[in-house]
Amino acid sequence: MQPRNMSMSGVVDLAAVKAAAEAKAKAEQARADAARQAAEGGAPAAGGAVSPSALVIDVDEAGFERDVLQLSSEVPVILDFWAEWCQPCKQLSPLLERLVVEANGRLVMAKIDVDANQLLMQQFGIQGIPAVFAVVAGQVLPLFQGVAPEQEIRATLAQLVQVAEERFGIIGIPVDANAEGGAPGGAAAAEAPAGPHDALLEAAVSALDAGDLAGAVRAYGNVLAEDPANTEAKLGLAQAELLARVKGMNPQAVRAKAAENPKDPQAQIDAADLDMAGGHVQDAFGRLVDAVRVTAGDDRNAVRVRLLELFEVIGADDPRVSAARTALSRALF
Repeated sequence: MQPRNMSMSGVVDLAAVKAAAEAKAKAEQARADAARQAAEGGAPAAGGAVSPSALVIDVDEAGFERDVLQLSSEVPVILDFWAEWCQPCKQLSPLLERLVVEANGRLVMAKIDVDANQLLMQQFGIQGIPAVFAVVAGQVLPLFQGVAPEQEIRATLAQLVQVAEERFGIIGIPVDANAEGGAPGGAAAAEAPAGPHDALLEAAVSALDAGDLAGAVRAYGNVLAEDPANTEAKLGLAQAELLARVKGMNPQAVRAKAAENPKDPQAQIDAADLDMAGGHVQDAFGRLVDAVRVTAGDDRNAVRVRLLELFEVIGADDPRVSAARTALSRALF
């Protein structure tokens, strides 16, 4: 069985934008604090840095609550159900271990021997091994069963990290890169200084919290005026602008017009905004790619520009953006 992509629909749902923005801000602030502490030679506030070897642990039924459920409030925990006699497990487990260590504290792997932990196997409803789950903030997410290509597993884990950060503000645990040979990216990654725009970002989030979309747009714009590469501000600005555009729309009328006028660029743009604000990300992208195919000149360019703007709502590193960029290129050329 291939890895099952985790659903991220609703990432920009109107009711969830505020929570997502706050979780993102929390994650960025925690990462900046950890980087600053590492640069100053201090210990992290919670628990201290761990060695790379501590990122892969063996877990049994007795320690499951402590080693998995409680830990999942700090870092996503990958559950690898395996057995000594399972040949596919011997292929998958080393790959998972390597990818977890490469994640440099953003993931932890918990290995569970099904022969010694039959109760856990039953509770998770496992029919075959290897079977891989994730636990984030106490919530269990089935990932995949069986062996799959590294690229697909890597993409699944990347989505998991993104969900943990953006929905829960969980950024992982600090790793001591000097312990036991170090982990990839450890010391160099820790040297990034804290951003100087915390007050401006806080003002933007506060404006969004208060429903002041125009104020949020201005505040995020102020951050970008001083720091054009600030990814959090780019994300927040795109979300605030989207919410401002759809605020006065009549969804039923907008969708009816789009259905009746598939070649009307503005009708498709408005409907795509509604799709995006409702969390239907792929519908929004697909609608605009289709509109690019049937329009030309200024109309086509307007559709293309709006699609690029919607990419910013969820961030350029989202796999759905990569897929939509490919589809857009094919539609254009």
